[in-house]
Amino acid sequence: MEEDKTDNPPRPSAVRLAFRVSYLGSRFYGSQMQAQSRTVEGEFIAACQRLSLFSDWRLAGFQSAGRTDRGVHARGQVIAFTTDAPDRAIATINLQLPPDLWCSAYAAVPAEFHPRYDARSRTYRYYFSESPKEVEEMEKACRHFLGVHDFSNFARVKDKNPLRNILGIRVAKEDGFLYLEVTAESFLWHQVRCMAAALLRVGYGEIGADTIREYLGGVIDKPLSPAPAEGLVLWDTDCGLSWEPLPDRERSSTFMNHLRRHHALMEKVCRVLREP
Repeated sequence: MEEDKTDNPPRPSAVRLAFRVSYLGSRFYGSQMQAQSRTVEGEFIAACQRLSLFSDWRLAGFQSAGRTDRGVHARGQVIAFTTDAPDRAIATINLQLPPDLWCSAYAAVPAEFHPRYDARSRTYRYYFSESPKEVEEMEKACRHFLGVHDFSNFARVKDKNPLRNILGIRVAKEDGFLYLEVTAESFLWHQVRCMAAALLRVGYGEIGADTIREYLGGVIDKPLSPAPAEGLVLWDTDCGLSWEPLPDRERSSTFMNHLRRHHALMEKVCRVLREP
């Protein structure tokens, strides 16, 4: 007797997907999953499980391109996982994510794709809250970072190799804000924020542009404290993927617009309070 195949329909083939992910880091205790704290990975995995995209994140090969600290934002994080419901993932993931976390694009990737190890480079932007007078000196100083250097004075190295290859770097302005943009194959913990702090010292005339070269050579007058996390954005992660854009998410747009209005209101309140 022939078996009725309708009783045992074939299981859908598993597909590995990568998502380009953005988030406002202010309310996250970093990106890496923690048992008792709200994190980017924790919220993302919970959303996937609510959508039945996978049950066990380990078996799904859930991986991020890198870790960001508490308060750090992202425009180009990459998260990948394997699921037997790829269409549902693409269509509904943004419906389940909180408003301060969303996906802007997706790509179908090979089964062995790992966003951390397959990343060719990462780009960060650090937006300074203040604009020092010596911007030209900052521009001159940042060029000393290009190439392979020992960043022991610019990071929490621990047991990591302190050598990092800086592929591109610049200091520029956008909408009245000065920013540092730096691209490297990989970064150390607090590296970009310490680089920003050193350049800020140059901008205020506390050290000369050539002092950066001395810092990279191992000579430093006092340890660098990382610049505040709120100015740092993981701008892009280049994994060599061709991204398919996802529709703009209205819930996240509404949340961001409300946040902008709140900060504009507080700026007005501060001005009023300082008036005689």
